[in-house]
Amino acid sequence: MASSAAGDPSADEPVTPAGRLFLQPEMNQIINCAIGFQNPINIDLIKSTLQNSPLLSNPRFSSLLVHDSDGREHWRKTPNVDIDRHVIVLHEPLTTSPVDHETAVNDYLAELCTGTGLPADKPLWEFHLLMAHKCGVVRIHHALGDGVSLMALLVAGCRRAGNEEKIPTFPGKRNSASKGKGWWAMVIGFWGMMWFSLIFVVEFVMRSLWVCDGKTEISGGDGVELWPRKLATARFRLQDMKLIKNSVPDATINDVLIGVISSGLSRYLYHRNPNGLRDGTRMTGLGMVNLRREAGLQELSDLMKENSGSGWGNKFGMMLLPVYFHKSGGDPLAYLRRAKAMLDRKKQSLEAHFSYAIGLFVMTYFGAKVASWLNYRIVCHTTFTISNVLGPQEEITLGGNPITYLRVNNSGLPHALTMHMMSYAGGADMQILVAKDIIPDPAFLAKCFEEALIDMKEAVAAIHRT
Repeated sequence: MASSAAGDPSADEPVTPAGRLFLQPEMNQIINCAIGFQNPINIDLIKSTLQNSPLLSNPRFSSLLVHDSDGREHWRKTPNVDIDRHVIVLHEPLTTSPVDHETAVNDYLAELCTGTGLPADKPLWEFHLLMAHKCGVVRIHHALGDGVSLMALLVAGCRRAGNEEKIPTFPGKRNSASKGKGWWAMVIGFWGMMWFSLIFVVEFVMRSLWVCDGKTEISGGDGVELWPRKLATARFRLQDMKLIKNSVPDATINDVLIGVISSGLSRYLYHRNPNGLRDGTRMTGLGMVNLRREAGLQELSDLMKENSGSGWGNKFGMMLLPVYFHKSGGDPLAYLRRAKAMLDRKKQSLEAHFSYAIGLFVMTYFGAKVASWLNYRIVCHTTFTISNVLGPQEEITLGGNPITYLRVNNSGLPHALTMHMMSYAGGADMQILVAKDIIPDPAFLAKCFEEALIDMKEAVAAIHRT
């Protein structure tokens, strides 16, 4: 947008390097968060809640994107935000076809992923109210922040169901990895960190430049971000995931998630072409890693402090997450054990921190176009994207209306497959966004993931019976 936008130019704030990356044409990303409501939506109450929520007190959500005379992006504070321009109300059903609400909402989200984006003549966010489906869709440009900071801000305007005086709670702080360890174990851990960091950083650089996955039925590539999308939802119970992780010493929910993805993709690819891949074929995912000191969502005030170590905005790194095709049969928990072994080595390294630091370095000294080119190439050279955001532990309300689900996805990438899981009130929904000309049946893929978790749960039950 032109620099003549309303507001005080002298108070313009430069867009952060990470924010500038998401404004480049190749990496232009919008986060879509679907919020299901139990009761019919009260439009006036939603507008009033937004007007009085922490959302508009955040300068990013009340600023226009402008460019200076050199073309550099800045945020310019606007005198006021017209809430009516940001709340988009759709009264009629999204389709006349006899489909369920979930399918209709997912189809709408899929269309948004390859749509025209957000208008630049207002702050870069919108709230779409799908009245016939009792659903709200919050659309926020990735330049404003990552999933953790944006979810913290959104949920700060919510309250616990049954107790409107209390704000939602989230998982607590990470335990220090070195706590309780002897000095010799710490020395070994240090050299292990150096070794794995060297290996994974070299691999990350090679992936950015020329190394790429072999072609499979789910491979994307250059230009695929523009292809039409389809969206499906896989549902998991956190209780089941916790039961499975407890069957393997020191396993985590993320270990279970990657194990489920590995197993589910193997099922799906075998269904698509039983003889298409040799056993052990590698498919590499890009995992988004929150680099803040807290594991989950921080207090909003902590995120807004520049020296808090949490930091508002985009503060995440990337990891290469290899999974392997295996034909049906065998121990379902083998996928979990392989995932845990891989993630244990990753967690010992500084790969995610390196990816963030090198991105910042390239943006600062070589410019946004070079940084965007490198990020685009590493997406083209891998097979899928995966992220996992921890949501509220209990049911919450927005404007007094109980929320039934929280689901998140983002704009299309060169990947033909992107997956974003969010936990909420004992459940975890994973949005599976696909390029429909490459993966025409995402609902079946979602079923493969759900059945993979069920098989792991049954395997654990069989162990307990013996």
